[in-house]
Amino acid sequence: MTSKSSASFNTSILVWLRKDLRLQDHPALHAAILEGKQILPVYIWDPEEGGQWSPGAASRWWLHHALLSLSEDIQSLGGNLILRKGKAAEILPSLAKEQNISKVFYSRAYDPPGIATQEAVEEALDQAGVDTGSFNASLLQEPWETKNGTGKPFQVFTPYWRKSRQVIYREPAKYPLSKLSFVSQNISSSTVHDLGLLPHHSWHQKLEDHWDVSENAAHVQLERTVNEVTKSYATRRNNPSVDGTSRLSPYLAWGLISPRQICQAVLQAESEGSHRGENKYLVEIGWREFSYHLLYHFPSLPDQPLRAKYASFPWIEDQANLKRWQFGNTGYPMVDAGMRQLYETGWMHNRVRMVVASFLVKHLLLSWNDGARWFWDTLVDADLASNTQGWQWAAGCGADAAPYFRIFNPITQGEKFDIQGEYARRWIPSLEKLPNKWVFRPWEAPADILESSGLDLGDNYPEPCIDHTEGRTRALAALATLKTLPLS
Repeated sequence: MTSKSSASFNTSILVWLRKDLRLQDHPALHAAILEGKQILPVYIWDPEEGGQWSPGAASRWWLHHALLSLSEDIQSLGGNLILRKGKAAEILPSLAKEQNISKVFYSRAYDPPGIATQEAVEEALDQAGVDTGSFNASLLQEPWETKNGTGKPFQVFTPYWRKSRQVIYREPAKYPLSKLSFVSQNISSSTVHDLGLLPHHSWHQKLEDHWDVSENAAHVQLERTVNEVTKSYATRRNNPSVDGTSRLSPYLAWGLISPRQICQAVLQAESEGSHRGENKYLVEIGWREFSYHLLYHFPSLPDQPLRAKYASFPWIEDQANLKRWQFGNTGYPMVDAGMRQLYETGWMHNRVRMVVASFLVKHLLLSWNDGARWFWDTLVDADLASNTQGWQWAAGCGADAAPYFRIFNPITQGEKFDIQGEYARRWIPSLEKLPNKWVFRPWEAPADILESSGLDLGDNYPEPCIDHTEGRTRALAALATLKTLPLS
């Protein structure tokens, strides 16, 4: 916790909620309990806070339902979630004055827009004579806690993880929910629907078939992860046709569960049995920490490559191919299945994320920024740190990135990780009757096979938008233009 001290007036503490939409393992709520104070929980939606990185459509859909669920949970404990729309630096001092509140607790943000907002809030509350306390509710450790031997931020994951993993496993804050004493009187509040979070088009309605958005659902998913996923995570995590990943990422992104809770559950399972895969799963948590470490120290990363020479990379503009990629019509089944899964569910298997990202930035030679913005709008687990790190990794321009010359073959990736073509067929029904041999290269199938399978290339499934060899050659030629530039 960090705090600033001023005057004090009453027995209530305002807890400003952000991406920490839960009641368990919530440091700010726990601190209020320890002070013996009633809690006034407040969420403020500011659609302008993130600028161009304001939450996308899928994230807003998730936020809408997360707030509905949290509001119900708070009501069950005798309180009300206060909702407002506007600038937190204006609303919080006004609300504190209105309710005669002397302390505001909140969870720290680590992204540039979030940091700017909390700095403005701190200044405004200080001027209003209101104490503040800030807490880490979303990371295992602060981004500044681990540095390399020269005192600088790490830019390579393995040494970062080797050093940080020894100290990051911290116990969740534990308290019975009955200890949460919420302010019970009626206070003016917007409704969740008043915030206008839901997209104007009906696309988001599909998401409701795939997600239960609640803190309880997060813990159900965690239990499944511990009991089923981690046992075989090391061997099954790359197979998109099986349910071999945790699917905890959207819950984690919006704080319906904490990384401390996840780590504790996984480590406890490891200590109690002979599960294999736990350590590999925790590495994924480590990558999330590393992404925030990078974003905090290099705040321009969402828009600018970490490796400066890539700012001159000869990306092309091709709106037709960008649209083909966005909606899963490239003619490469592994790519298209992933993009259709994304548009249908707001989520995509991680192995497939790497394949579709590589295809965009290498085969199509479209900028990683284009991909990052599409993911930002369509992923329910959109997270500025992880999204940026993932795309810069794919484009070869970030920290610990895959070399640009490492070009994923979308054909062999499908044949290796979706051996029976189950994943491809699930999201591309026109491939249903195509024999396994041709699922990931339908353009090579003999005419009689295509006819008997009911597949009409160019009609019910597109021809490849670019030849694989041609795309690879073009990508390597683009890379060669950077050889004369200095490394950075």
